[in-house]
Amino acid sequence: MSAPDERAVAGGEPVGGQSTPSSNEEVSTTMTKGYAPEVRERLERDAKEIIGRYPRPRSALLPLLHLVQSEDGYVSDDGHEFCAEMLGLSKAEVVGVSTFYTMYKRRPMGQYHVGVCINTLCAVMGGDQIWDELSEHVGVGHDEATPDGKISLERLECNAACDFAPVMMVNWEFFDNQTPDSAKQLVDDLRDGKEPSPTRGPKKLCTFKEASRVLSGLPDGLAGDGPSAVGPSLEGLKIAKANGWKAPEA
Repeated sequence: MSAPDERAVAGGEPVGGQSTPSSNEEVSTTMTKGYAPEVRERLERDAKEIIGRYPRPRSALLPLLHLVQSEDGYVSDDGHEFCAEMLGLSKAEVVGVSTFYTMYKRRPMGQYHVGVCINTLCAVMGGDQIWDELSEHVGVGHDEATPDGKISLERLECNAACDFAPVMMVNWEFFDNQTPDSAKQLVDDLRDGKEPSPTRGPKKLCTFKEASRVLSGLPDGLAGDGPSAVGPSLEGLKIAKANGWKAPEA
Protein backbone atom coordinates (compact mmCIF):
# COMPACT_ATOMS: atom_id res chain seq x y z
CA MET A 1 0.00 0.00 0.00
CA SER A 2 1.02 3.64 -0.36
CA ALA A 3 1.70 5.33 2.97
CA PRO A 4 1.76 9.09 3.59
CA ASP A 5 4.59 10.64 5.54
CA GLU A 6 4.04 11.68 9.13
CA ARG A 7 5.99 14.49 10.72
CA ALA A 8 9.30 13.15 11.98
CA VAL A 9 9.91 12.75 15.68
CA ALA A 10 13.33 14.09 16.56
CA GLY A 11 15.78 11.32 17.35
CA GLY A 12 13.03 8.72 17.03
CA GLU A 13 11.56 9.84 20.34
CA PRO A 14 7.85 10.45 20.93
CA VAL A 15 6.57 13.98 21.19
CA GLY A 16 5.36 15.03 24.61
CA GLY A 17 6.94 14.83 28.03
CA GLN A 18 6.22 12.98 31.23
CA SER A 19 3.02 14.02 32.92
CA THR A 20 0.83 12.76 35.70
CA PRO A 21 -2.39 10.99 34.62
CA SER A 22 -5.54 12.91 35.47
CA SER A 23 -8.24 11.52 37.74
CA ASN A 24 -10.30 10.72 34.65
CA GLU A 25 -7.45 8.68 33.20
CA GLU A 26 -7.04 6.81 36.47
CA VAL A 27 -10.74 5.94 36.51
CA SER A 28 -10.51 4.80 32.88
CA THR A 29 -7.55 2.59 33.73
CA THR A 30 -9.42 0.83 36.52
CA MET A 31 -12.52 0.32 34.37
CA THR A 32 -10.90 -1.11 31.24
CA LYS A 33 -10.82 -4.89 30.86
CA GLY A 34 -7.95 -5.04 28.41
CA TYR A 35 -7.64 -7.30 25.39
CA ALA A 36 -8.85 -10.89 25.39
CA PRO A 37 -6.00 -13.36 26.09
CA GLU A 38 -5.76 -14.61 22.50
CA VAL A 39 -5.73 -11.05 21.14
CA ARG A 40 -3.19 -9.97 23.72
CA GLU A 41 -0.90 -12.88 22.81
CA ARG A 42 -1.04 -11.99 19.12
CA LEU A 43 -0.45 -8.29 19.73
CA GLU A 44 2.46 -8.99 22.05
CA ARG A 45 4.10 -11.19 19.44
CA ASP A 46 3.83 -8.50 16.78
CA ALA A 47 4.83 -5.73 19.20
CA LYS A 48 8.01 -7.53 20.26
CA GLU A 49 9.00 -7.94 16.61
CA ILE A 50 8.49 -4.21 16.02
CA ILE A 51 10.23 -3.10 19.22
CA GLY A 52 13.23 -5.26 18.37
CA ARG A 53 13.99 -3.02 15.38
CA TYR A 54 14.78 -0.01 17.56
CA PRO A 55 17.78 0.70 19.82
CA ARG A 56 15.44 2.08 22.49
CA PRO A 57 11.98 0.55 23.08
CA ARG A 58 10.18 3.91 23.42
CA SER A 59 11.17 4.77 19.84
CA ALA A 60 8.67 2.11 18.67
CA LEU A 61 5.67 4.02 19.98
CA LEU A 62 4.45 5.34 16.60
CA PRO A 63 4.35 1.92 14.90
CA LEU A 64 2.81 0.35 18.01
CA LEU A 65 -0.01 2.88 17.89
CA HIS A 66 -0.67 1.79 14.31
CA LEU A 67 -0.61 -1.82 15.50
CA VAL A 68 -3.33 -1.35 18.12
CA GLN A 69 -5.30 0.75 15.63
CA SER A 70 -5.20 -2.24 13.28
CA GLU A 71 -6.94 -4.25 16.00
CA ASP A 72 -9.67 -1.82 17.04
CA GLY A 73 -10.07 0.49 14.04
CA TYR A 74 -8.92 3.38 16.25
CA VAL A 75 -6.56 3.87 19.19
CA SER A 76 -8.71 2.66 22.06
CA ASP A 77 -8.14 2.97 25.78
CA ASP A 78 -6.97 -0.64 25.79
CA GLY A 79 -4.58 0.25 22.97
CA HIS A 80 -3.09 3.15 24.92
CA GLU A 81 -2.50 0.94 27.93
CA PHE A 82 -1.02 -1.87 25.86
CA CYS A 83 1.51 0.50 24.25
CA ALA A 84 2.41 2.01 27.61
CA GLU A 85 3.00 -1.40 29.16
CA MET A 86 5.04 -2.76 26.26
CA LEU A 87 7.30 0.31 26.13
CA GLY A 88 7.60 1.15 29.82
CA LEU A 89 5.85 4.50 29.38
CA SER A 90 3.06 6.19 31.29
CA LYS A 91 -0.37 6.17 29.73
CA ALA A 92 -0.25 9.98 29.65
CA GLU A 93 2.88 9.88 27.47
CA VAL A 94 1.19 7.52 25.02
CA VAL A 95 -2.02 9.57 24.86
CA GLY A 96 0.05 12.73 24.33
CA VAL A 97 1.55 11.22 21.19
CA SER A 98 -1.58 9.55 19.80
CA THR A 99 -3.57 12.79 20.04
CA PHE A 100 -0.82 14.77 18.27
CA TYR A 101 -0.92 12.85 14.96
CA THR A 102 -4.05 12.93 12.83
CA MET A 103 -3.51 9.38 11.53
CA TYR A 104 -4.32 7.98 14.97
CA LYS A 105 -8.09 8.05 15.36
CA ARG A 106 -10.03 8.65 18.56
CA ARG A 107 -13.16 6.81 17.46
CA PRO A 108 -13.77 3.78 15.23
CA MET A 109 -13.30 4.48 11.53
CA GLY A 110 -15.09 2.76 8.66
CA GLN A 111 -13.92 -0.27 6.74
CA TYR A 112 -13.08 2.20 3.97
CA HIS A 113 -11.60 5.47 5.22
CA VAL A 114 -12.05 8.07 2.49
CA GLY A 115 -9.83 11.15 2.57
CA VAL A 116 -10.65 14.21 0.47
CA CYS A 117 -7.80 16.66 -0.12
CA ILE A 118 -8.89 20.26 0.49
CA ASN A 119 -5.44 21.89 0.34
CA THR A 120 -4.73 24.77 -2.02
CA LEU A 121 -4.45 23.18 -5.48
CA CYS A 122 -7.04 20.46 -4.88
CA ALA A 123 -9.39 23.07 -3.42
CA VAL A 124 -8.97 25.32 -6.46
CA MET A 125 -9.61 22.35 -8.74
CA GLY A 126 -12.80 21.38 -6.91
CA GLY A 127 -11.73 19.64 -3.70
CA ASP A 128 -13.94 21.81 -1.48
CA GLN A 129 -16.98 21.09 -3.61
CA ILE A 130 -16.17 17.37 -3.60
CA TRP A 131 -15.98 17.43 0.19
CA ASP A 132 -19.25 19.32 0.60
CA GLU A 133 -21.21 17.10 -1.77
CA LEU A 134 -19.64 13.85 -0.56
CA SER A 135 -20.22 14.65 3.10
CA GLU A 136 -23.85 15.47 2.39
CA HIS A 137 -24.22 12.34 0.23
CA VAL A 138 -22.77 10.00 2.86
CA GLY A 139 -24.28 11.80 5.84
CA VAL A 140 -21.14 12.08 7.97
CA GLY A 141 -18.50 14.71 8.61
CA HIS A 142 -14.77 14.78 9.35
CA ASP A 143 -13.49 11.64 11.09
CA GLU A 144 -17.01 10.24 11.34
CA ALA A 145 -18.19 6.81 10.19
CA THR A 146 -21.52 5.74 8.72
CA PRO A 147 -23.80 3.68 11.00
CA ASP A 148 -23.12 0.53 8.94
CA GLY A 149 -19.38 0.91 9.60
CA LYS A 150 -18.55 0.85 5.89
CA ILE A 151 -17.39 4.42 5.23
CA SER A 152 -15.64 7.16 7.19
CA LEU A 153 -14.58 10.54 5.84
CA GLU A 154 -11.63 12.82 6.53
CA ARG A 155 -10.70 16.29 5.31
CA LEU A 156 -7.05 15.92 4.33
CA GLU A 157 -4.68 18.88 4.08
CA CYS A 158 -2.49 17.27 1.42
CA ASN A 159 -2.27 13.94 -0.38
CA ALA A 160 1.13 14.79 -1.94
CA ALA A 161 -0.35 14.31 -5.43
CA CYS A 162 -0.97 17.84 -6.68
CA ASP A 163 -0.37 16.85 -10.31
CA PHE A 164 -3.52 14.71 -10.15
CA ALA A 165 -5.75 17.22 -8.36
CA PRO A 166 -8.35 16.93 -7.09
CA VAL A 167 -7.31 13.73 -5.30
CA MET A 168 -8.97 11.38 -2.86
CA MET A 169 -7.54 8.45 -0.94
CA VAL A 170 -9.20 5.27 0.31
CA ASN A 171 -7.22 3.62 3.08
CA TRP A 172 -4.24 5.64 1.80
CA GLU A 173 -4.48 4.44 -1.83
CA PHE A 174 -4.86 7.06 -4.56
CA PHE A 175 -7.97 7.90 -6.56
CA ASP A 176 -6.91 10.72 -8.87
CA ASN A 177 -8.66 13.42 -10.90
CA GLN A 178 -11.93 13.23 -9.02
CA THR A 179 -15.19 15.13 -9.49
CA PRO A 180 -18.16 15.38 -7.14
CA ASP A 181 -20.01 12.76 -9.18
CA SER A 182 -17.09 10.33 -9.41
CA ALA A 183 -16.44 10.72 -5.69
CA LYS A 184 -20.01 9.86 -4.82
CA GLN A 185 -19.99 6.92 -7.23
CA LEU A 186 -16.76 5.66 -5.67
CA VAL A 187 -18.28 5.66 -2.19
CA ASP A 188 -21.47 4.03 -3.45
CA ASP A 189 -19.40 1.27 -5.08
CA LEU A 190 -17.49 0.70 -1.85
CA ARG A 191 -20.72 0.42 0.13
CA ASP A 192 -22.07 -2.04 -2.46
CA GLY A 193 -19.00 -4.26 -2.12
CA LYS A 194 -17.62 -3.56 -5.61
CA GLU A 195 -14.11 -2.56 -4.42
CA PRO A 196 -12.93 -0.26 -7.24
CA SER A 197 -9.21 -0.32 -8.06
CA PRO A 198 -6.95 2.60 -7.05
CA THR A 199 -5.54 4.79 -9.81
CA ARG A 200 -1.95 3.93 -8.88
CA GLY A 201 -0.29 1.30 -6.74
CA PRO A 202 -1.94 -2.04 -5.88
CA LYS A 203 -5.13 -2.85 -7.75
CA LYS A 204 -6.69 -4.27 -4.61
CA LEU A 205 -7.92 -2.15 -1.72
CA CYS A 206 -7.16 -3.24 1.82
CA THR A 207 -9.35 -2.35 4.80
CA PHE A 208 -8.56 0.50 7.18
CA LYS A 209 -7.41 -2.00 9.81
CA GLU A 210 -5.18 -3.76 7.30
CA ALA A 211 -3.69 -0.42 6.23
CA SER A 212 -2.92 0.39 9.87
CA ARG A 213 -1.13 -2.93 10.24
CA VAL A 214 1.06 -2.13 7.21
CA LEU A 215 1.87 1.27 8.70
CA SER A 216 3.00 -0.47 11.88
CA GLY A 217 5.78 -2.05 9.85
CA LEU A 218 4.20 -5.43 9.12
CA PRO A 219 3.99 -5.49 5.30
CA ASP A 220 1.24 -7.06 3.21
CA GLY A 221 3.51 -7.71 0.22
CA LEU A 222 1.73 -5.20 -2.02
CA ALA A 223 4.09 -2.23 -1.70
CA GLY A 224 5.69 -2.83 -5.10
CA ASP A 225 2.50 -3.58 -7.00
CA GLY A 226 1.32 -1.25 -9.74
CA PRO A 227 2.87 2.02 -10.96
CA SER A 228 3.77 4.63 -8.35
CA ALA A 229 4.52 7.43 -10.83
CA VAL A 230 2.62 7.93 -14.07
CA GLY A 231 1.42 10.66 -16.43
CA PRO A 232 1.99 14.20 -15.17
CA SER A 233 4.45 13.04 -12.51
CA LEU A 234 6.91 12.03 -15.24
CA GLU A 235 6.64 15.08 -17.50
CA GLY A 236 9.53 16.90 -15.85
CA LEU A 237 11.74 13.83 -16.19
CA LYS A 238 10.90 13.55 -19.90
CA ILE A 239 11.79 17.23 -20.50
CA ALA A 240 15.06 16.84 -18.60
CA LYS A 241 16.06 13.79 -20.65
CA ALA A 242 15.14 15.48 -23.92
CA ASN A 243 17.37 18.44 -23.08
CA GLY A 244 20.18 16.49 -21.50
CA TRP A 245 19.67 18.14 -18.12
CA LYS A 246 21.27 16.50 -15.10
CA ALA A 247 21.55 17.33 -11.44
CA PRO A 248 24.86 18.90 -10.37
CA GLU A 249 27.42 16.35 -9.27
CA ALA A 250 28.35 16.37 -5.60
